[in-house]
Amino acid sequence: MRPRSLDEFAGQGHLVGEGKSLREAIQSGQLHSMVFWGPPGVGKTTLANIIADSVDAHLESLSAVLSGVKEIRAAVARAEEERDCRGRQTILFVDEVHRFNKSQQDAFLPFVENGTIILIGATTENPSFELNNALLSRCRVYVLRSLEIQDISRVIHTALNDSERGLAGQKLQITDEALELLATAADGDARTALNLLEIASDLSNDGSINEDTLEEVLVGGTRRFDKGGEYFYDQISALHKAVRGSSPDAALYWFARMIDGGCDPLYIARRVVRMASEDIGNADPRASSIALNAWEIQERLGSPEGELSIAQAILYLASAPKSNAVYAAYNAVLADVKKMPTIDVPLHLRNAPTKLMKELDYGSEYRYAHDEPGAFAAGENYFPEALADTRYYHPSNRGLEQKIADKLAHLNELNNNSPQQRYKKGTDRASD
Repeated sequence: MRPRSLDEFAGQGHLVGEGKSLREAIQSGQLHSMVFWGPPGVGKTTLANIIADSVDAHLESLSAVLSGVKEIRAAVARAEEERDCRGRQTILFVDEVHRFNKSQQDAFLPFVENGTIILIGATTENPSFELNNALLSRCRVYVLRSLEIQDISRVIHTALNDSERGLAGQKLQITDEALELLATAADGDARTALNLLEIASDLSNDGSINEDTLEEVLVGGTRRFDKGGEYFYDQISALHKAVRGSSPDAALYWFARMIDGGCDPLYIARRVVRMASEDIGNADPRASSIALNAWEIQERLGSPEGELSIAQAILYLASAPKSNAVYAAYNAVLADVKKMPTIDVPLHLRNAPTKLMKELDYGSEYRYAHDEPGAFAAGENYFPEALADTRYYHPSNRGLEQKIADKLAHLNELNNNSPQQRYKKGTDRASD
């Protein structure tokens, strides 16, 4: 049931719809090397076949899983023969192109450059991370999207009514409810939809495909979730951003999507702890405790009790006041530590457990905070002298951090009015 023309092709209207750039290039015969990036079953291989047929080009196909440089050279040799003997262009289609290593990808470059081949690569992974810059710069990337339910429904209808390649000979009938269920279960993948339809046709005893038939077919579900791949990181990113954006409902949705797809709940629990520190911090310190509790409950009880606790933590974090002040402060001080030379600890802050250390003034002039008014040694400096008065932590005006900000402002005022600071400033003016 692979479509043979753009008119039969389902979905990707943003690329091959009337007036769109890729359709115009195909119809005009002005082709270029390209990369199709998208999930499985959305038409990457089919589109390469349609392009080759549309421009009457010779098509060479390779799978990066099964091929190496030897196969690439053999395909190029056949392309040169087609060009020199028959005057035909060659389209070299490479499935799973991201699986080729750097040297294998580099093998394409001279032949793409001199026009021996028009390269069409297909990948489910982000080309920015998986393809060499040299190769990527010579190709245009087209993003193929998951098929919509109406696109999948069209594929199913075509298969049921095609007498040459489809199931028309079986005279199958599918109810509207079953069609919608099947199209939804395919999860944007036309190949999955056709596989499910074929199984359903085998299970149908009376020529009818209904919801009861599909219940037998869909045992175990067909959700798409690539553990460790593009979809995985896209969904955890969406969950994190929903929490940061104070959208509890969206955060809960992405959590459910990941659990439904088979993600390890402990991975999500660990990321939730990170969210508590990065995006909430001291605006509500309880967030970290709640996140840690959810992690521990998941470890102790497993599913589904643990997942409910993670959901509770996600909803709390999404609803809590937000602050990235801790995250920003930590990154700022870490950057300073890495770029600065090693600075000695000031003498008054050093430990002095021995007589020699005391004779060298280790710990001398240190002011014990608990002996000072309000347990605060006003004017004392705890930085190396070169960094005195540096500020990394800037509390927000949200949640508990508002109170922290007020307290730090009060302590800063005490510092500025302390005799030590007044003496220091007077000394500075005298030296000026």
